[in-house]
Amino acid sequence: MSTYNEVLTQVQSLSSDEQLQLLAELAALVRQKVTSEHQDRLREIPVISKDKWRGFLPKRVDALEFQKSLRQEWVECI
Repeated sequence: MSTYNEVLTQVQSLSSDEQLQLLAELAALVRQKVTSEHQDRLREIPVISKDKWRGFLPKRVDALEFQKSLRQEWVECI
């Protein structure tokens, strides 16, 4: 933690412009690291083929026909 405190003390001695420049560069470094870590996590996710689910998922449904059938069920319940 002493290194952190030393750096903080040094940053406090910088001018406002230098602090802003440092802040921008630190933000870019963090963004780059986060993006890299995110991409690494995405690579770890196994790719699941949609063919695996064939036969399990229902066939395509016509939205209008589905809506009509729901409305008919509601009418029949009343």
